[in-house]
Amino acid sequence: MSSHPYTRVVVLMVAMAFIAKPAFADLTAFLGSNRSPSNRTAVTGASLGISLLIVGFEFEYSNTREDQAANTPSLKTGMFNVVVQTPFSNLSGLQFYGTLGGGMYREQLDVREESSFGSNVGGGVKISLVGPLRLRFDYRLFSLRGNALHRRPQRLYAGLNLAF
Repeated sequence: MSSHPYTRVVVLMVAMAFIAKPAFADLTAFLGSNRSPSNRTAVTGASLGISLLIVGFEFEYSNTREDQAANTPSLKTGMFNVVVQTPFSNLSGLQFYGTLGGGMYREQLDVREESSFGSNVGGGVKISLVGPLRLRFDYRLFSLRGNALHRRPQRLYAGLNLAF
């Protein structure tokens, strides 16, 4: 006696629906400081992430304004990152994470402009506030390829994070 060819597929899909872990997403808007080549509090950006308990992925965009008086370029980055984090906030409402990723950047100072590939490594903590609202503190160290004026910029930021 043979079963319908789609029966096994349907049974497998139903089983996976009951076994699968839910995915979690979050959105962060941030302000920060680019620490290289001088300390500039001119960083703005946002990130959108999705996580499957411990491992997740995020896309992050940031923009640091140019400061011609200090001879420091603007820096725009768009990075895709892998995120490894503690699975849940601990009793004090802290969730620690580390990131590693890469993407594109554009550095500009006056008429000089460089666009190329970059990578980053970093980490931080998300602190529970109320419901899905959290504070996020983050540090990133970038490595910029090509002819960047400053190949290893560092960024610190604080942001408001919404989990959903």
